[in-house]
Amino acid sequence: MVVFSIALFTTSLALVIALFACKYIEMRRGIVFVPEWRDRADEKARELKALAFRAEERLERLPAILFALIRFGIHGFALSAAHLARSLEEKAHQLADFVSHKRGFERREAHSEFLKKVGEVKNGDGRNGTNGVSSL
Repeated sequence: MVVFSIALFTTSLALVIALFACKYIEMRRGIVFVPEWRDRADEKARELKALAFRAEERLERLPAILFALIRFGIHGFALSAAHLARSLEEKAHQLADFVSHKRGFERREAHSEFLKKVGEVKNGDGRNGTNGVSSL
C-alpha cells in the first residue's frame, strides 16, 4: 500500500511538473500545443466539477437517510424480537401444560377424617361445629 502511494505521488508530481514546463514553453513561443485536447479536457473538468457539487449535495443528505434506515431497521428488529418472545411464551405454556400433573386433574374425596370435617365446615355442610370441630 505504501509503495503504491509513493508511486502515485511521484507520477502525479512528474505530470504536474510536465504541465508547468509545457505552459512555460507555450508562453515563450506564443503557440498552443494540441488545442483540441485542451478544450476537451476543459469540458471534462467542468463536468467533473458539476458531478462533485451534486455528490456533495447528496452527501449532505446522507446522515438523515442513514438515520432513517437505521431507525427502520431497529424497529423491524424489535418487532421480530417481540414476535419471537410471544411465540416462545406460547410454547412455554404448552410445555408447562403438557408436563403438569394438573392436566387431567379431578377432585377426589379426602382420605383423612379431619380434612373431611374441615371441608364440611368450610362448605357449610357441617352442623355448626356440633361434631367436635371448632369454627375456623
